[in-house]
Amino acid sequence: MAVGKDDVEIIKPRTDKRQYRRLVLKNSLQVLLISDPDADKCAASMNVSVGAFCDPVGLEGLAHFLEHMLFYASEKYPVEDSYLKYISEHGGMANAFTSSEHTNYYFDVNPDSFEEALDRFAQFFVKPLMSADATMREIKAVDSENQKNLLSDVWRLNQLRKHLSSEDHPYHKFSTGNWETLEVRPKAKGLDTRHELIKFYNEHYSSNLMHLVVYSKESVDKIQGLVENKFQDIRNTDRNHFRFPGQPCTSEHLQILVRAVPIKQGHKLRIGWPITPSIHHYKEAPGRYISHLIGHESEGSLFYILKTLGWATSLAAGEGDWTLDYSFFEVTVDLTDSGHEHMQDVVGLLFKYINLLQQSGASKWIFDELSAVCEVTFHYQDKVPPIDYVVTVATNMETYPPQDWLVGKSLPSNFSPEIIQMTLNELSPKTVRIFWESKQFEGKTDMVEPWYGTAYSIEKINESIIQDWILSAPEENLHLPAPNVFIPTDLPLKDAQEAKFPVLLRKSSYSTLCSPESEVLTDIFTRLLLDYLNEYAYYAQVAGLDYGINHTESGFEVTVVGYNHKLRILLETIFQKIAQFKVKPDRFSVIKEMVTKEYHNNKFLQPFQLAMYYCSLILQDQTWPWMEELEVLPHLEAEDLAKFVPMMLSRTFLECYIAGNIESNEAGSMIQYIEDVFFKGSNPICQPLFPSQHLTNRVVKLEKGKNYVYSNQGLNPSDANSCLVHYIQVHRDDFLMNVKLQLLALIAKQPAFHQLRTVEQLGYITALLRRNDFGIHGVQFIIQSSVKGPKYIDLRVESFLQMFESKLYEMTSDQFKNNVNALIDMKLEKHKNLKEESGFYWREISDGTLKFDRREAEVAALRLLTQQELIDFFNENIKAGAPRKKTLSVRVYGSLHAPELKEETSESAEPHIVHIDDIFSFRRSQPVYGSFKGGFVQMKL
Repeated sequence: MAVGKDDVEIIKPRTDKRQYRRLVLKNSLQVLLISDPDADKCAASMNVSVGAFCDPVGLEGLAHFLEHMLFYASEKYPVEDSYLKYISEHGGMANAFTSSEHTNYYFDVNPDSFEEALDRFAQFFVKPLMSADATMREIKAVDSENQKNLLSDVWRLNQLRKHLSSEDHPYHKFSTGNWETLEVRPKAKGLDTRHELIKFYNEHYSSNLMHLVVYSKESVDKIQGLVENKFQDIRNTDRNHFRFPGQPCTSEHLQILVRAVPIKQGHKLRIGWPITPSIHHYKEAPGRYISHLIGHESEGSLFYILKTLGWATSLAAGEGDWTLDYSFFEVTVDLTDSGHEHMQDVVGLLFKYINLLQQSGASKWIFDELSAVCEVTFHYQDKVPPIDYVVTVATNMETYPPQDWLVGKSLPSNFSPEIIQMTLNELSPKTVRIFWESKQFEGKTDMVEPWYGTAYSIEKINESIIQDWILSAPEENLHLPAPNVFIPTDLPLKDAQEAKFPVLLRKSSYSTLCSPESEVLTDIFTRLLLDYLNEYAYYAQVAGLDYGINHTESGFEVTVVGYNHKLRILLETIFQKIAQFKVKPDRFSVIKEMVTKEYHNNKFLQPFQLAMYYCSLILQDQTWPWMEELEVLPHLEAEDLAKFVPMMLSRTFLECYIAGNIESNEAGSMIQYIEDVFFKGSNPICQPLFPSQHLTNRVVKLEKGKNYVYSNQGLNPSDANSCLVHYIQVHRDDFLMNVKLQLLALIAKQPAFHQLRTVEQLGYITALLRRNDFGIHGVQFIIQSSVKGPKYIDLRVESFLQMFESKLYEMTSDQFKNNVNALIDMKLEKHKNLKEESGFYWREISDGTLKFDRREAEVAALRLLTQQELIDFFNENIKAGAPRKKTLSVRVYGSLHAPELKEETSESAEPHIVHIDDIFSFRRSQPVYGSFKGGFVQMKL
């Protein structure tokens, strides 16, 4: 039963019709109940105020390891992995994460399965089982998770910043854990890791340190009954909240310049300061105010100046790591080669801008503008999936008073120049930490960070050095931003008739010239457009109007998203920029340099990303390898782009999709405007495509009964991980075949994860996913491993399919019906927001399938599907050795398994196995499926 039902009014968005109730159970567990009668999914999140900072010395990663172990089993539900199996089979997903001071567990599931799912979830915290067998296997899983991070610059540089802090502060710790910290070192000290794990759980996990959010379509009274029944037995040891006072950085760790060697190409500058945590003044929002100005990108801003000088390609500012006791404010700048040479000037200009802010004092109009944007954003926010919502709110509950659990720090409302000035004054040369990353420092460092092996060196810099940099920095006209004209004030809903499916307003007759050069030039073109728009359109982004210009496989795509009031102004500006496009040689050089580094950095893709890339390259006709694009890049100049753009636009095909708070005549007017810009006038820049030029999406049609194998060495010799993508191609888009494949994937997903990852421990990244290449459907196993090579893993996938075959045959009719109903519930989920809905329909348009009634048609097909039909489908298309089966195995060999690749290439192939030696020779020799895209069809939908 609840001991408290709070009358505190929880602030919620004006448009939010959900009901909320706060209660405190008799064991002091704080709970927020959310009732949403329109919910298609129910969800829950438990936030435990215990994180990596609580790890015992010598057992680094224990809190993270515990997070893994709680998923396994409980006394009430002792079958291993039965929780994840139940969630998966009932249309849901589950996960967890460990941070410095808390661990969050969460799941969602179809509504009719929520009560049992919630009971299974509650048992983690009531009576978990942590078996010896599972302990050893999950230590390997944690180690595998750490292995995948070892060559990630994000993880490496984050740990370096932690490493250069006081060893007495938990911020210094390594928090993930690995085989060394959880098995080797404890064993050497005579410690039993499982014993320490159970001890840690008993000493730290207490209900008074937990915050629970439960989201359901039932009434709050009904949800309250469920929660009281299932969670009141969690043990309360009345633990004090864990606090870690003191600062992570002593004087030894301040006023330092750290040169570090990253894995990837590029130069990055991270300038940080310890500051008073803004969380103590979240309504005054000093951190948000300062990051808004330092991170601004309009004319006169720091980034605008750095960009104009050709020194930076991006800049971000804001609070990074923070707790109630410490915080770091950080400015991160991606430098060009020229910017790298002018590092001292970049830092000098940053301090000049900070000095400007300090001397100007806090401006009320800027705070009011920021407050107005935040108010609109909060009160008119889209619904997000319940699983995301519960995690956010449960995390907020740990930090904020109940009335602000939904708001968090998102509504700054109290203008306090003194508090803003206090934080500004903390951004001082006396406390600065500068981390400078570049491959150019290779061989010039003298230290190594112990957990990830990052090479670095440290130089002490005093205040006078920084002052010299400020004085020698260029004299530029740095100034505050102008008032923002894009802030919306007209927010009523339009009285437009809602269409069930998209209606074709107009389809006008984009062509692209297929070559690596045209791919690269189109990429540079879209980036230059964004570059030219930035200082103007940044105001729109601040005000909640987002936009994107993206290179696609068939040209480029313009997206404008946000409040309708000022949306057309931005849309017209973008298309005027396209129509009047001129190449600026200085900006071309900067963008070319950035693109070159990005293409080079593909060599450092994780093996699973590389394997999926090869898979797409083999299957999708008219795709170009980035290696060829990298080869042509050095030879491309501004003049090439200047010649290319008019030719690219000369024959154009437009597809436009408009949705949301907009009337039909307004939508038609917007499209007419775009057509007028491109096709009208005395000298139009575009002509319609000829019928023969319409673009197609062609996919290679694999031969029945064949197993195609493509093997290659990983591109990064330092990466020990290997990967297998085992793809089974099945059919061209068809409602009945689609649902058979979807149902099979739903039933097989969790057993595959359990067998291949949990039992066999092949690798942390293990997944069974459906694959859709422009309407050609299949299923793929993705497994990345440092334990076994790809050929062995391929055999294990085949072995799993043999094992799964018997499970499919043994499935009862009730189990079959439950799985069908779970899939139907998933398909009938309403779109949570406009972005989700638009994404669904745009996929139909871009693939050319145009089946806007897909969900309804597939549900109808599912209702008629029999168990025998599913078994027949499996036997024909998926079963190991099925005569019609079409398989493609993409094997990427990491450094640990490189010798196996040589053995594989020397083996003689079996008759049904086809080794692909050259992707493009293979692709040219294969038949292709018919393309859904490419016809110019007049239609009314």
